[in-house]
Amino acid sequence: MDARHFAHWPPGMPRNLSLPPLRLRDLLERAAARFPDKAATIFDGSACSYREVQARSDALAAHLQGACGVAPGERVLLDLQNGHDFVVALFGILRADAVAVPVSPANVAGELRHYLEDSGARVAVVEREVAERFAGAPLEHLVVMDDFRPGAAAPAPSRAKPSDLCLMPYTSGSTGQPKGCMHTHMTCMHNIAGSALWKNVTADTVALATAPFFHVTGLIHSFLATVYAGGTMVIQRRWDPLKAAELVERHRCTHWDNVPTMVVDLLSHPQALAHDVSSLKWIFGGGSAMPEAIAQKLYEICGVRYIEGYGMTETISQTHINPPQNPKKQCLGIPTFDTESLVVDPDSLRVLGPGEQGEIVVRGPQLLTGYWGKEQAFRDSWAEVEGRRFFRTGDLGRTDEDGYFFISDRLKRMINAAGYKVWPAEVEAAMYQHPAIKECCVIAAPDARRGETVKLVAVLKPGAAAGAADIIEWARSRMAAYKVPRLVEFKDALPRTPSGKLMWRALQEAELK
Repeated sequence: MDARHFAHWPPGMPRNLSLPPLRLRDLLERAAARFPDKAATIFDGSACSYREVQARSDALAAHLQGACGVAPGERVLLDLQNGHDFVVALFGILRADAVAVPVSPANVAGELRHYLEDSGARVAVVEREVAERFAGAPLEHLVVMDDFRPGAAAPAPSRAKPSDLCLMPYTSGSTGQPKGCMHTHMTCMHNIAGSALWKNVTADTVALATAPFFHVTGLIHSFLATVYAGGTMVIQRRWDPLKAAELVERHRCTHWDNVPTMVVDLLSHPQALAHDVSSLKWIFGGGSAMPEAIAQKLYEICGVRYIEGYGMTETISQTHINPPQNPKKQCLGIPTFDTESLVVDPDSLRVLGPGEQGEIVVRGPQLLTGYWGKEQAFRDSWAEVEGRRFFRTGDLGRTDEDGYFFISDRLKRMINAAGYKVWPAEVEAAMYQHPAIKECCVIAAPDARRGETVKLVAVLKPGAAAGAADIIEWARSRMAAYKVPRLVEFKDALPRTPSGKLMWRALQEAELK
């Protein structure tokens, strides 16, 4: 094990976590027992106490078990924006001993159908805004939280064990086929407790929750780590820098987990900066590198360093975090509790030294237990390095002399748009359905705010006529907004190898020159 980074471990922090055998639902019940009348969530001008969240989620669990016939271990789709209802819905699904499948509210009908069919979910818990997208979907029950009224029934006693599945967020792969990441209460608890300990999340914490809860950053750090500690979430439905600054000032928020573009937006908004945001003491994020000038401006205003971290849906968020007492800029940080990480040669799997670029591999208690229904893909994601099994992240990086990790490139095709992962093959599969497109390639284009954005390079069919605006508008109705190409370039032909394989990297490199 490479132990260089232990010289920079936070002082007084244990290197290993000793966790009680808790299930995620237990976090709510413990907090409700300790702080029944305390605000668990503050959203849209109203507060919901821990007692209320528990009662409402119990009622939802009873409905899922009774009216919907949800059995233990059954997958239930969760499609809501941030708010009181998301918190109630997640804990309701967990109280029913079911497996929550959180998806982006930006998904359109075709994408939702895939998640339902792949996961086998026959029940979905949604909000009214997205309910019509489920028309004609392979569902037996659609529970609309806006209209849900509790019944008199009580949920059955829970039989869930810490080793049981509880969450199944989806991630895409280089093939573009979304895969369900199977997580147990134990894999999730490791990062929930680790997040709270590393960032000093306590019962006095007031967390500004702007990162979407369907995504692991918002789910683990803003949401579940706060409930674990018995703190309060101040929730924003959709990102708005001015409203976020107002919430920080009004509620004296202490913690904020985000993607760097949110900090950029906040600090570049003249009206937002008129508000007092100095109560923020812990600001954590990842997904893309924080610009150095923005990090410095944040320090000048709040007196805190931006703490960057790294993780994946497969690791239910963090595998690496910067030590708060000595963070490095545009850096993934160091391996966190009970986690080992190496940089290896992608082909030979030889362990590489400081400054050598290779693939980042990880192993630890937070790793998924499988891809739902895709056993071969799961097996292919692991490699044996010096007699130990490591998960292959697909990210290229390096370490420095101190054992800190830095990302430098991607082994797999992926676009990182403001922290949202976009897999080109998935977008290409949809774009090939356009009647005017003969062939296409999706690449990353530099973007001043988002870091990267989606660009489509297309060849039109003979005689076909279509403009960039038409193609972009067509795409909006067929995929989540963050996947839609923002730029379109037309070519007479795409570069291919003698065997006919698309040379996507040549197009990508030309774009980045």
